[in-house]
Amino acid sequence: MATPHLTLRQLTLDDHDAIVALQKACFPNMPPWSLEDFTSQVGTFPEGQLCIEIEGQIVASAGALIVDSDDYEEWHDWRTLSDDGKITNHDPEGDTLYGIEIQVHPDHRGKRLSRRLYEARKDLCRRLNLARIAIGGRIPGYGRYQGELSATEYVKKVLDKRLFDPVLTAQVSNGFVLEAIIEDYLPDDEDSAGYATSLVWPNLDHVPDRSRRRRRRAVQRLRVGFVQWQMGAIDSWQEFASRVEFCVEVASDRRADILLFPELFSLPLLSLIDGIRRPAEGARALSSFATRIEDMLSTLAVKYAVNIVGGSHLILQPDGTLRNIAPICHRSGKVEHQPKLHITPDEARWWGVKGGETLKTFDLDCGRVGVLICYDVEFPELARLLTERGARVILVPYNTTDRYGHVRVSTCAHARAIENHLFIVTAGCVGLLPHVANADVHYAGSALYTPSDVQFPLDGIAMEAPPNLETVLVHEIDLELARRQRREGTVHNWEDRRTDLVEVRWIGPED
Repeated sequence: MATPHLTLRQLTLDDHDAIVALQKACFPNMPPWSLEDFTSQVGTFPEGQLCIEIEGQIVASAGALIVDSDDYEEWHDWRTLSDDGKITNHDPEGDTLYGIEIQVHPDHRGKRLSRRLYEARKDLCRRLNLARIAIGGRIPGYGRYQGELSATEYVKKVLDKRLFDPVLTAQVSNGFVLEAIIEDYLPDDEDSAGYATSLVWPNLDHVPDRSRRRRRRAVQRLRVGFVQWQMGAIDSWQEFASRVEFCVEVASDRRADILLFPELFSLPLLSLIDGIRRPAEGARALSSFATRIEDMLSTLAVKYAVNIVGGSHLILQPDGTLRNIAPICHRSGKVEHQPKLHITPDEARWWGVKGGETLKTFDLDCGRVGVLICYDVEFPELARLLTERGARVILVPYNTTDRYGHVRVSTCAHARAIENHLFIVTAGCVGLLPHVANADVHYAGSALYTPSDVQFPLDGIAMEAPPNLETVLVHEIDLELARRQRREGTVHNWEDRRTDLVEVRWIGPED
């Protein structure tokens, strides 16, 4: 029998249909590359897009791009690292070859085709004098074991050769070293239950370019967006939803990691409810939109790959009480909640809102954050507790009727940034909402506040929206800068706390 003819080559645009067919055979539960994605890959970095043909049929392929390790300290977010598959963030001056995909047709496994592709990547890494190859590897065998093993236990058994995983086993046998297990790497990957492994192959032949001046390392850059929302009557749910999606799309286009909406930005929905006689009736009627709002925000977070803090909205509890609650919608689809703890006199008097009882931090894929709704930021112990729990950014959705209220929130938010050496983001509502008692006039000047020291803007404000104008702003911050300032700044508020004299501790229920 004649030996099949095998060819390893670069992909071309003409291969799109064949690659789609291969993806459907290898990953039937995942969407294949669109023509737009594939065209971008081949056009941006053709040397990194490879395939293997047997008798003229593509049976295996691999994709990659080059990134700078200074920009990506943690290899945990496939969408960010691959620009959602388009690889337009490819950096020819980078130092790391990042693999975005490798696949072998089920009918051709066992022929060491993946080894050929890995070796081709290593040759490319050596030829371009890159320091390493980094990959986030799926663990498609884990889905069958997730009911009995944690992802960590499963991976350990694979490494000990007590279990076989079609991807991880091949990667380890090809010289890749496990660095971490990643949750929510590809949330749609049912075979891997969303998990992946972070692996690295170091290029021992790498010769550092001593003439290249490296940038100061930023452990984690973060792009934060915030919406200054215009109040006003609306005619339909669709009108409201379209405005919300527009804001999310703007933030996504600017590659925001987090987008913050204001407190109770859903109040215009009261325009759709007839027969409201008292403010308390309106508040309870508004709570009927809660599930619909959260479903919309969660869908948009996944669609646009932006973590969304949906301001806050009123939610009727099983015991009949009304709470003011912020939904935290991860771009993986997960939704969490933070209630407002301190209720203003008007909220209690007009609407009958009760304060919540839990304070949490939220582990987004871009870092740990806390949420304090409006009045809560005026109580310094809450920000202190969130900082102790590891929050590096605190998000403050707020809603004030006049400049006095805005000054209270903004001044306290800035103080919390200085006291705790972190970033505070505020987002408020502007404009008029006639005939809505206790919520008819709105004033805001949303902003991103920083510590006050030489590393930061002179006034401690990284970005500020014009007062009372609707807008969406996005700004990039360096979380490492705040961490260093805590230890190396002109003053050391955090380390100089007199804990021998004063103690701040949480005595409420743990969630």
